Amino acid sequence: MTIASRQGIDWPGIRRYWDLLYVLAARHLKVRYRGSFLGIYWSLLNPLIMTGLYTAIFGSVFASYYDNSVLNYVLAAFTGLVVLNFYAAATTQSVIMVVWSGALLNKIRLPVSVFPLSMVAANVFQFSVGVFPLLALVTLLISHNPLNVILLAFPILSLILVCLGVAFFVSALYVFFRDLHYFYEVVVFVLGLSTPIFYPAAIVPDNIKRILVFNPLYPILESLRQIVLSGEMPEFYLVAHALLNGLLIATIGWLFFRSWRSEFMDLL
Repeated sequence: MTIASRQGIDWPGIRRYWDLLYVLAARHLKVRYRGSFLGIYWSLLNPLIMTGLYTAIFGSVFASYYDNSVLNYVLAAFTGLVVLNFYAAATTQSVIMVVWSGALLNKIRLPVSVFPLSMVAANVFQFSVGVFPLLALVTLLISHNPLNVILLAFPILSLILVCLGVAFFVSALYVFFRDLHYFYEVVVFVLGLSTPIFYPAAIVPDNIKRILVFNPLYPILESLRQIVLSGEMPEFYLVAHALLNGLLIATIGWLFFRSWRSEFMDLL
């Protein structure tokens, strides 16, 4: 008996799960960008265009909050849009994944959790080859320190964990409430406005700023901006706050998904 067998690790099951995750994530990307000229690089073009628009409207007004540098405002707006776009895409597209897989699940016994996870994985891959190289290059040019590029992994990991937890929660909830898709779009819109993306956090009144603490994207965005813009080490409490938020939301989302999973098949 091998060590893996004695410890109860189902390596063949893990391999099958991984293979299924890979196939589904690749399928999502192929379907999404079939016939597209730019393909996954549309994920980079969107924040670049929106950054240009925000800079044209707000750049001269808010530059004073970024060392009187319009370029710093451009980078701040870009990092904010990158975070929001990734969250919006990964979670909004995950809402329907369990219901979308209903026909397949009624024919073949498959792990239900792989479907929302595959959508998040597809967006992670898209981010890795589209947005991240530019983000890493900007960080290296400003900080002149390769360590800062490595530190980008912490806020990005926090963002992925937040998206994963929300994806599990909303995809499970959609099985019971089919209007959730429309309501969740409003939630994402409100979350985007309440996150200091195109405006600096410094202009937010103190009584409102206390509420920002409960916005899971806020510590992620602030720690990412510190790494990219300042060229210095990020504040530990921000990175820790972002990671703890990510772990907590991922855990809660998974627990809800797992507790409701037994009722899915009756409604699919």
